[in-house]
Amino acid sequence: MNDKIAVIGSGMMGGAIIKSLVKGGYKGKITAVDAFPQKLKEFEILGVKTSSDNRKSAADADIVFIIVKPGDVAKVLKEIYDEIKGKLVVSVAATVPLKFLRKNAPDAKIVRIMPNLGALVQAAYTAYCCEPNVTEADKEKVKTLLSMFGICDELDEKYLDAITAVSGSGPGYMSIIVEAITYAGLKVGLPREIALKAAAQTVMATGKLVVDLHEEPSRIKDMTTTPGGTTIEAIYQIEQSQIRPAMIRAIEEATKKSQAIREKLKLE
Repeated sequence: MNDKIAVIGSGMMGGAIIKSLVKGGYKGKITAVDAFPQKLKEFEILGVKTSSDNRKSAADADIVFIIVKPGDVAKVLKEIYDEIKGKLVVSVAATVPLKFLRKNAPDAKIVRIMPNLGALVQAAYTAYCCEPNVTEADKEKVKTLLSMFGICDELDEKYLDAITAVSGSGPGYMSIIVEAITYAGLKVGLPREIALKAAAQTVMATGKLVVDLHEEPSRIKDMTTTPGGTTIEAIYQIEQSQIRPAMIRAIEEATKKSQAIREKLKLE
């Protein structure tokens, strides 16, 4: 696959996607596009073409990623309206539904995705949904690209707000967990670097046990727990903290916030 790709909006998430494509050995031309030239310097070092011209970049591309704030999506689509006719347009704008994207780009083949920052290390979970005019061949291209970010699933759009809350924002939650375990390691005498590395690797390993070996979290917990041992003592303390309902409430509220942002911006 060597389609020309333009990434409009090369901030944190756009940068993660560009870097993931480069790391994945993508063979086609990639153009990083942003209104702020200072953001583009790091991509030039990677051998990626850069531009501040949305229209020209979209015209030259086969696939266009839109990675701007939800309130800016309509403006960008209006600007590149003619340049994206018949092309794959991949929206990474949180909360913005296919209906709104189709209204503003009726002649494009639109895919809505929700990745996360794990794309920086090719370990993202990405959910995506497609407009009816996206062909099976188009979907294969999308899956090939998204697989460079990590793992992906095509889902019904009704799940995208929940995915935004669970995995889109997820690295923020997991950072709190890693930080908490690190501080606990410091409290029991570990050097800071070792505590942080051990915490991060343990969280990553647990995720791989679930994803790679298809182990249930409860099974992993049982595998590490022995009668009268250290793990059951720690679990007893953790369960008293009410961490489960706290996480559930957090994700419920994040899901509601995604819906509220869409309603506030009138993106329906």
